[in-house]
Amino acid sequence: MALTGGPGAGKTAVLEVLLRELCAHVRVLPESASILFGGGFPRGPSVAAHKAAQVAIFRVQRELEWLALAEGRPAVIFCDRGTVDGLAYWPEDAAGFWRLVGSSREQEIARYDAVVHLRTPCAAHGYHNGNAVRIETADQAAAIDEQIEAAWRGHPRRTLLEEAPRFEDKLARALEALRAEVPACCRAR
Repeated sequence: MALTGGPGAGKTAVLEVLLRELCAHVRVLPESASILFGGGFPRGPSVAAHKAAQVAIFRVQRELEWLALAEGRPAVIFCDRGTVDGLAYWPEDAAGFWRLVGSSREQEIARYDAVVHLRTPCAAHGYHNGNAVRIETADQAAAIDEQIEAAWRGHPRRTLLEEAPRFEDKLARALEALRAEVPACCRAR
């Protein structure tokens, strides 16, 4: 299952809270982009740099998901973003992205049983780029959020959670949507 949304939407915070509440049979995977950019992967302005970053993010995401499955039989795997998110950051046509990663939008959408999309808040509702790997302004983050929404459009089990003036309200709605994807036996530690 993918928890997606634009920069600053609260994905990582929601998954951290969820992880504390669920049993050990539930896996939460970190955001691939944070792993790469936090580790020093180049983040240049060129088209080549954008392409290299998105292909690397896609591959790290796929490997994290593979490893989670290979190391056990988790009841649910929650991903901080999914492979489809790369379309929102791709600098050229989508066909080029899918050709480079050796997949298709249909194949990747089918890999996720459900998708919960947290909308990026506007500046007045708490968007900030204080995270070291978050470089987008509020307007840029909103535009990326729209592109992510379009990339996942058509997924048969997609939940869209709008922004809220208080993050606590959005958190409660997100946790409710995510808990609904977890078997009852895994909802408490």
